[in-house]
Amino acid sequence: MRCFSCFKLSFSVICSSCEAQLLVPTISTRKVGSLDVISFFKYSTLENLLHTKHKPEGYRVYRYLAKLLLKPFMQEFIENADGDVYIVGVDEHVKSGYSHVALLTHAMKMPTSIPQHASLLARNRVNYSGKSLQYRLSHPRDFKYTGKSNVDVILVDDIITTGITLQEAYAVLTSDGVNVLFALTLADVEES
Repeated sequence: MRCFSCFKLSFSVICSSCEAQLLVPTISTRKVGSLDVISFFKYSTLENLLHTKHKPEGYRVYRYLAKLLLKPFMQEFIENADGDVYIVGVDEHVKSGYSHVALLTHAMKMPTSIPQHASLLARNRVNYSGKSLQYRLSHPRDFKYTGKSNVDVILVDDIITTGITLQEAYAVLTSDGVNVLFALTLADVEES
């Protein structure tokens, strides 16, 4: 196989050289309403890798990123957590044969961190890619939550752009009696 970054032969999706040079997280936190959103990278750093979610090879890329970033984050987080923490992915709908968000949440599974796969699904399958803020506001996702209530949750998505999707997801979860601790994303489009 070839490295998805430099295209040299590699045993992994990303070769060790590219991983060491390009995939050093620059963790940032953005406030979206009353929700803290933690992102590992700026979007421009991962843009080519993130676009693979629309292709079959995206399965390997997202699984790699989840193992590299989300799994270690979760291992460190649960060392200091009291009790179980549930992981809820934003709209784990299957596209191209897999759900890229489900790959992220699956990597976070530990004895005290429990993914609730496909528990927060959008009833409106509108595509926000390249759309304006006004379009996003006038076409809500209309999420339905079917997971557990009265639990602590980490909300997971791949990218945060305007924050509209995460705000809507947060509102649905809190109205269903869920305590959302924070949200995690691979990348933040906002370049601040």
